[in-house]
Amino acid sequence: MGRLTTHVLDTAKGLPGSDIKVELYKVDGEQTTLINTVYTNHDGRTDAPILEGADYVSGKYQLVFHTSPYFKKQGIELLEPAFLDDVVIRFGIAEGEEHYHVPLLISPYSYSTYRGS
Repeated sequence: MGRLTTHVLDTAKGLPGSDIKVELYKVDGEQTTLINTVYTNHDGRTDAPILEGADYVSGKYQLVFHTSPYFKKQGIELLEPAFLDDVVIRFGIAEGEEHYHVPLLISPYSYSTYRGS
């Protein structure tokens, strides 16, 4: 059965990004619909897949990582508005049976992502 997972790594500290709010949206044209809201755990991962089961269907999705509050909790002074207040990753799921893993590597002024395993 297919599932969607993620994790966050703070590349500035070399540590997992914990307690980061992550929202998943289904994208249909210009319309986005909130499907799930989770927080990363002490290992920078979510405790369960963000999407699985009957809700896991092919289509376009969007993950929103609320990174600015995380960096502020780390004592990092950010200009307002923060350069990376939220990191938005829009991606497609083509198959309903595959595992899609979308990691986020962050620092206060940059990010990177890829399709992981």
